[in-house]
Amino acid sequence: MKRKVCIVTGTRSEYGLLYWLMKRVENDPMLELQLVVTGMHLSPEFGLTYKQIEKDGFSIDEKVEMLVSSDTPSAIAKSIGLGTISFADTFSRLNPDVIVVLGDRFEIFSAAQTAMVMRIPIAHIHGGELTEGLIDDPIRHSITKMAHIHFTANEEYKNRVIQMGEQPGTVYNVGTLGVEGINNTKYLSKKELSESVQLTLDKFFLVTLHPTTLQDNTSEAQIKILLQALDEFPQYQIIFTKTNADTDGRIINSIIEEYVKKNKDSSVVYDSLGQLRYLSAIKHCELVVGNSSSGLIEVPFFRKPTINLGVRQKGRLKADSVIDCSFDVNQIKSAIETAISLEFKDKIKNMPMIYGEGDTSEQLVQILKAIPLGNIVMKQFYNITRQI
Repeated sequence: MKRKVCIVTGTRSEYGLLYWLMKRVENDPMLELQLVVTGMHLSPEFGLTYKQIEKDGFSIDEKVEMLVSSDTPSAIAKSIGLGTISFADTFSRLNPDVIVVLGDRFEIFSAAQTAMVMRIPIAHIHGGELTEGLIDDPIRHSITKMAHIHFTANEEYKNRVIQMGEQPGTVYNVGTLGVEGINNTKYLSKKELSESVQLTLDKFFLVTLHPTTLQDNTSEAQIKILLQALDEFPQYQIIFTKTNADTDGRIINSIIEEYVKKNKDSSVVYDSLGQLRYLSAIKHCELVVGNSSSGLIEVPFFRKPTINLGVRQKGRLKADSVIDCSFDVNQIKSAIETAISLEFKDKIKNMPMIYGEGDTSEQLVQILKAIPLGNIVMKQFYNITRQI
């Protein structure tokens, strides 16, 4: 009998990472893919990205509606509750053998806590990481404690998961799924990308700014500072991608939309570029600016500079191509000038990679097929004896 592997996805970026794993599970004769789509994928405001999943050839087993039409902390909390109710029905119908979740989003928290209560084994990807400026940080660690199988992006994160009391035999350092997507993508040319985004691209920046959810009332000030700094480089075009469904994300999106209206000849904004266009944009851009995790995980593999703004990603391991920067116009301007310099570009050409070699999904599939699931939900805390 095939082992039923239920993969849950709630955002465009997460789906991009999960794509090759979903393909391998779907094509493996010993596994059955169950696909649950939720969160931003089902929202018109965020581009109804479930349609791209279907366009890619996947059959969606369940759509879990959970987003309420607001991005306040209260609304996010209500969305978590709605998700928990809906996932209970979904998992009862699908009866999966194991749930696979990635990352630290509140949508994934709903799925994980539901599976934990229903005694369904949980495999968690990207545990052990730190993003100290976000509510995502405690969510990620909470999912780690609910999960039974752990797939981390490097050895330091593996050790951190074990430090949290997880049995070493259940924690696997497999690298990041993003590398595989990079290695297997046939990219658009710059001309094709220009035609696709409807903006003539010569030298351009790729910009994604998300709210820093553990700081109050910062979104408006931060996006205005960033735009002021970008105005110092009028010779560059800009591709903006909108925020996730986070608290105050709509503030950032509306200000970007107004900016693009005033700068139609040099900028464009998209709810979602999709995996192909997004990776192609990284390949052809001069640099990436913002505070998305992709700037730290995927972008370095292209040997492209990242300007990482603020504290959203504080605590993550960073490649030499990442320049940390505060929300200050002059500091951002200086960071961009450094990043576009020939000296900096030469410096990062041969920098070491810290997130694996691109075989992550194959490793995950082999583990998911082989690992015994019978008593795995009966977890024992792994106590590290402290040396004094």
